[in-house]
Amino acid sequence: MESFIQNMFAERIGGSKFGKETVLYKFEKIKRAKAKAKELHPDMELIDMGVGEPDEKADMGIIGTLAYEAGKDENRGYADNGIYEFKVAAAKYLERVYGVKGINPDTEVNHAIGSKSALALLPYAFINPGDVTIMTVPGYPVLGTITKWLGGEVYNVPLLKENNFLPDLSSIPADIRKRAKLMYLNYPNNPCGAVATKEFFEEVVKFASENNIIVVHDAAYAALVFDGYKPLSFLSVEGAKEVGVEIHSLSKAYNMTGWRLAFVAGNELVVKAFAAVKDNNDSGQFKAIQKAGIYALEHPEITEKINEKYSRRHDLLVKTLRELGFDAQKPKGSFYLYVEIPKGIKNGRRFETAEEFSEYLITEKCISTVPWDDAGHFVRFSVTFEAKTPEDEIRVMEELKKRLSDVEFEF
Repeated sequence: MESFIQNMFAERIGGSKFGKETVLYKFEKIKRAKAKAKELHPDMELIDMGVGEPDEKADMGIIGTLAYEAGKDENRGYADNGIYEFKVAAAKYLERVYGVKGINPDTEVNHAIGSKSALALLPYAFINPGDVTIMTVPGYPVLGTITKWLGGEVYNVPLLKENNFLPDLSSIPADIRKRAKLMYLNYPNNPCGAVATKEFFEEVVKFASENNIIVVHDAAYAALVFDGYKPLSFLSVEGAKEVGVEIHSLSKAYNMTGWRLAFVAGNELVVKAFAAVKDNNDSGQFKAIQKAGIYALEHPEITEKINEKYSRRHDLLVKTLRELGFDAQKPKGSFYLYVEIPKGIKNGRRFETAEEFSEYLITEKCISTVPWDDAGHFVRFSVTFEAKTPEDEIRVMEELKKRLSDVEFEF
């Protein structure tokens, strides 16, 4: 007998159909495909370039700080909206690494239990039914998902290769501009790996100011840059603080994904609203983790060392893929390489979508990637694959090339 509970679910998560949907989400498909590939190829190493998190643990100085602070009585209680010292460290970090001056730690910074949590909570402060959130696609959907749950609408702006994977703000219709309250940006970008320019951020500030739209810049990968590109903050542009906030995460820049620590900085009213919503949803991150976060923010050289590894791996991966015929271009930021798929295999299988090509790679070659068909057909390679040494990185690349060299792709 079906439980009465089946008819009690909110429409936002599927209503009475919740749990009965047979459609699989992208990352669940990837998870199952990886399991199947291991079963089909038990003697073949899985080259996992689909994973979107660092392959190493945090710096020992960060870990040591956590261990020390966790033993203190003073750190055992609720943190609520965060300890003041972390806010101060965040403001100093923005100035030291990004040249952002004048951030008031009292009123313009608030910690979050990871950037995902911050993105999920922000719409509660602004979105009413009928309001619009402008999103970029492909991209990280959380802000848009919660917008829809609140009765709002999402307007998607495609990130196209011909526009350097930056959104064309002029393409957004007047009626959308009028109803939009939030606009989500993410640079360096996941999954495209593209970086923003100061000129682009200036354009964003002008657009937001003219249309009364709040900018939410997800800067999760902002410190992961190389080849002469300097870390760039949206807040470093004149007028940015008047129109929005930036979310910085310690997950990627400091190998602290599971630690769940981030901060929202920028416009005082937006930060205040976020803090009010957050205070009704959680009781703050463990103080000892915030203390470890302070150590991290005070040691940006940790990120610089991480960048050296990702840059080296990008060089290897781009070289390998180009030798196989792919139009692979090294990004200036993030640990993602976004590559257009081939049309098919010469005198063989055709690939109509990135999902089809990604499925081919995992089932036939035991290589895991993430497909994106939102704006063109691309697969995302991540350079966070398992490799303990630079020599092991070369071995992985040689194995990748070996597996793909027995087919001739048609582009």
